[in-house]
Amino acid sequence: MTSIADLRKSYERAELDEKASHADPLQQFDQWLKEAISGEVPEPNAMTLATVGSDLRPSTRVVLVKGYDARGIVWYTNYESRKGHELAGNPYAALQFHWVELERVVRIEGVVEKVSDEESDAYFHSRPLDSRIGAWASPQSEVISGRSVLVTNAAKYAAQFLLQPPRPPHWGGYRLKPDNWQFWQGRRSRLHDRLRYTLDSDGGWVRERLAP
Repeated sequence: MTSIADLRKSYERAELDEKASHADPLQQFDQWLKEAISGEVPEPNAMTLATVGSDLRPSTRVVLVKGYDARGIVWYTNYESRKGHELAGNPYAALQFHWVELERVVRIEGVVEKVSDEESDAYFHSRPLDSRIGAWASPQSEVISGRSVLVTNAAKYAAQFLLQPPRPPHWGGYRLKPDNWQFWQGRRSRLHDRLRYTLDSDGGWVRERLAP
């Protein structure tokens, strides 16, 4: 069996040059995400969300990006979950996309706010029925006695709401408003390309190369 310390990978697929990259990080992200989708990367919309609780302990989990524009990056979840409580106490968070097959990483940092009720309603009602019932059935991050709790809750809410479950008051969207982006492209000999975009006081973006 190979030692985990001996595992190696040579990164040789692409490069990230200042002259070839976009001046606006959102455009760079849009390009890379579309390339991940067209390249059939598994779950290209999956991102790691990092938050910090009142005890200063960080925590991470994987969520799915559901929208992005000049206002920020959007995902949806249970407001009463661990991440919801942590964001309520500390609204700063970090996101990370890792597209392994493309040898690319995108890191995004910023402040988080809830999206409007109208946005949350619109997205909730676009979801499959089972997912809408699931939002009611799962007391996310709470201790439960077994899977039967979820199955029983799902059956109860399916019978109660039939085909028209409303959006739960504890469920909705968050938007991270970026003030820092990093784009990482793997290169040979561990001399990776790494560009950082930082928001300046005038609302523009400063692009800089960082040592990998």
